[in-house]
Amino acid sequence: MAAVGATLGRPEFSVVVPVHNEAENVETLAREIETALHGRAYEMIFVDDSSLDDTRARLQALKDEIPTLRAVGHRKNAGQSRAVRTGVLAARAPVIVTLDGDGQNDPADVSGLVSQLLRADAAKDLGMVQGFREKRQDSSWKKFGSRLANRVRGVVLKDNCPDSGCAARAFKRDAYLAIPYFDHMHRYLPALMMSEGFGVESRAVGHRSRRFGKSNYTNFGRLADAVSDLRGVMWLRKRRRSPGGVDEI
Repeated sequence: MAAVGATLGRPEFSVVVPVHNEAENVETLAREIETALHGRAYEMIFVDDSSLDDTRARLQALKDEIPTLRAVGHRKNAGQSRAVRTGVLAARAPVIVTLDGDGQNDPADVSGLVSQLLRADAAKDLGMVQGFREKRQDSSWKKFGSRLANRVRGVVLKDNCPDSGCAARAFKRDAYLAIPYFDHMHRYLPALMMSEGFGVESRAVGHRSRRFGKSNYTNFGRLADAVSDLRGVMWLRKRRRSPGGVDEI
């Protein structure tokens, strides 16, 4: 996998986009990313999580048109968190930006997320800038479910994050790889980053209506997963032991 795209120079950051059955959205999204980041040293990595439609074929067809596009695919469906991890492992840049594959995150926000993460006066331990959607373009029912989930997470995990479910975020690759992987971990990245001693900041980002297709998640599905997930994150944080830093001697 490391050999993919090896002819290009090392990028400043990698945009990772997990997709599953998003054939109608991937072409527009890839072109929007290309337009928004024109002139930047970046790569975009679409990770197809074993789609049942022609998502993969459309991505393959785009590769000649968009030289910064890389596409990798799971042989079996493994979920969004696994797709994000696959993209991070494939990435050649030290900074990762993630976007949802449904097109609801605006690629115009990528540069701002990266700039905040890498600014000269940032705290040395800053590991991630988490986006939060100021004006969500979703149904009232979906927004209610998200607000409830964020409140519960905030009370239980005390991560001080207004929207940890937002997929638009920038983080340092080595910081991400320092935290334990488990299914659904993408919903808890701020808390997991903080538990490893990394700083987390928030940044307002745009949000758009879904153009095509339907969400792969429901409020009830998220709630069922959240019960066990929260217990798992609490256990991981409780069992963590920090060395307080590492010095070469």
